[in-house]
Amino acid sequence: MGIFSRFMDIVNANINALLDKAEDPEKMVRLMLQEVEDTLIELKASCAGEMAKKASAERHLKEVEALIERWLQRAELALSKNREDLAREALLEKHRSQADLERLKEEVASLDKEVSKCKDDITKLEEKLATLRAKHKNIVEHPSEQAKVKVSREDLQRSTNERFEQMEQQIDRMETNAFGERAARDLEEKFINLEQMDEVEAELEALKKRREEE
Repeated sequence: MGIFSRFMDIVNANINALLDKAEDPEKMVRLMLQEVEDTLIELKASCAGEMAKKASAERHLKEVEALIERWLQRAELALSKNREDLAREALLEKHRSQADLERLKEEVASLDKEVSKCKDDITKLEEKLATLRAKHKNIVEHPSEQAKVKVSREDLQRSTNERFEQMEQQIDRMETNAFGERAARDLEEKFINLEQMDEVEAELEALKKRREEE
């Protein structure tokens, strides 16, 4: 059982306990407030983690862009020294880096969506928290009206459950994608030299021709 599945069991158990004590609205709302606050802390921590991953991926992307330019310069340097063999190897590394660059662009785009979704979820949960705080304040200030206060427990349970289900599904997708990416990358490494050799040779010839024209 995953951590979020266990967390959902805890959340459901707490809500069931609240339902059993529905005759005490103040205590019920107070416990629900604590539950939502704890969930919000977890969600913000998760969002911070996604933002850190995105920032790291963006830094790596810039590094790879610089690496691509550096390999091109090295290829040109090798040709200037009549080292066509080294120029060819430099261009091959350049093409490998370009493949890494495309993967990083996809990763950054995916993380950007996750961060946006996390921020939206935080906003929704903060709105729920504000509503519960207002209800709690009303109960405390008007104890005689406790019986009139109705908190949508089913709505809170559904919202909380949906959030943890989404987070668990997200983790499952990330684990599946990571496994698939590792397998694909291992296979790709075996074929990349063959697939890119024509492009490398064409670029090498273009560099040689450009040098001859200078």
